[in-house]
Amino acid sequence: MKVQINTDKNIEGSARLESYFSGEIEKSLDRFEDKITRVEVHFGDENGEKFSLHDKKCVIEVRPVKLQPVTVIEHAETLEKAFSGALAKVKKSLTTTFEKIKAH
Repeated sequence: MKVQINTDKNIEGSARLESYFSGEIEKSLDRFEDKITRVEVHFGDENGEKFSLHDKKCVIEVRPVKLQPVTVIEHAETLEKAFSGALAKVKKSLTTTFEKIKAH
């Protein structure tokens, strides 16, 4: 499972940020590891320099083997909250998807 972290021009992407979020994804999605080829995470600040509640965005796209990609979006006041919300959504979505496949 390859993990790729992307940030927009308003968010400073550092190696520390990348390793932290990559580690969290690998821990959270480890039970799906053999069913996923790639995970892409996109962070953005929709208002740039201006302050606004819930202007941080996290989009997580997971590419399961032989299935359509699963994409979730979460907005929050911090990157960490947006990330954890998106991660919870994608985990739930993958669980549902793979349980449906197993049932058939």
